[in-house]
Amino acid sequence: MKKFFLPVSFLLLSFCKASAQHYIPLLNGKNLDGWYVFLDSTSGSQNKDSAFIVKDHMLYVTGKSVGYICTKKQYKNFHLIVEFKWGEKKYPPRLKYKRDSGVIYYFATGKKDKIWPQAYECQVQEGDCGDFWLADGISLNVHGKTYTKERVPKLSDHEKPNGEWNTLEVIANNGRCTHIVNGVVVNEGTDANVREGKIALQTEAAEMYYRNIRIAIL
Repeated sequence: MKKFFLPVSFLLLSFCKASAQHYIPLLNGKNLDGWYVFLDSTSGSQNKDSAFIVKDHMLYVTGKSVGYICTKKQYKNFHLIVEFKWGEKKYPPRLKYKRDSGVIYYFATGKKDKIWPQAYECQVQEGDCGDFWLADGISLNVHGKTYTKERVPKLSDHEKPNGEWNTLEVIANNGRCTHIVNGVVVNEGTDANVREGKIALQTEAAEMYYRNIRIAIL
């Protein structure tokens, strides 16, 4: 157990720093100003207007498409907080699979928009919320092992039942990446080889909702 004391102490310091920061909304509650939409040309609907809809101060992900909504701005050291819940509808090509989405971060400016871009992902999938997905040359040291181009499962499951709101946090600070689900640290890595970039929210053929999307700069 002693080997976990040092990371936890660093995490507590990150929380203290974040608590002193001002959280700003990333979604204005009215429209998609400050974001752009990218959709896969081979899967689902290509109608960008129907993929992500802002209503009632929430981001409604219809699930009819595969792709993402991405910030136009880059972020370096930050504490991101989002709340999400699943809807009921699923669409091809994932009718027989778990409902799936994700929070992408450190998607560096200049890298190509594609499915999926070079970036870190905090997995948002039924039963797997908090996993790392490392795409296209991204690497991270997790529990003493360097991972690249693969999934790194979370340590424990703290998701709420479908239909209930979950709080997901991503802390990215000086190469340390931490995923928190409903107040519990479920995954953490160090030595990130990319440390600045855009933030994106995926749509992967499943209906869902995001709200209270906010960020503090560390």
